Amino acid sequence: MQPVISVWVRDPRIQKNDFWHAYMDYEVCLHTDSVFFNKKISRVRRRFREFVWLRQRLQANSMLMAQVPQLPPKNPFFSLNNAQQISERMAGLQSFLEQILLSPLLLSDSCLHLFLQTELSMTKMEACAAGKTRYSVVEAVQGCGVRRFQSLEDLQKDATTYGDSDSDSSESLNKVASDLMGIEQEPNVCCSSASL
Repeated sequence: MQPVISVWVRDPRIQKNDFWHAYMDYEVCLHTDSVFFNKKISRVRRRFREFVWLRQRLQANSMLMAQVPQLPPKNPFFSLNNAQQISERMAGLQSFLEQILLSPLLLSDSCLHLFLQTELSMTKMEACAAGKTRYSVVEAVQGCGVRRFQSLEDLQKDATTYGDSDSDSSESLNKVASDLMGIEQEPNVCCSSASL
């Protein structure tokens, strides 16, 4: 049986830097049973310029030994209020990641793992991948994990044991459980499996 790697780009949100400046970020979800990944389920938020950074790093690190796919084109007239533009960009970003995850050479790049499975900034991802941090790539990935995405049983145990304010209400618990168990049934979620 071949490993499966599924990735989703969804849940666009407008983030405000200040009164005049805003940007959009997206949730990037990864579910896998591949040996390439230590963490099998992860969710992070990334913005378009971080995808640009990832593509540049993959291109530089592969030294032209692998074809790095294109990102959706940057639109100078991109509007944070245009649903069609946002939907097209999300589809393009998801396609970009799906193509990357088909390449064993690109799958071995530590920048990809830091991008998909940590909340580190571009500067910190770059430093970690270069070995200039006190933590390794594996430690960064494992240290970034949120307990509630380990399994449904761990989530329920954490909610009763720790009384976590984000997890102790049944509504919140049910929401996370449905996210964990039924992510493919959610509306407007594109699902793809890439077999290596």
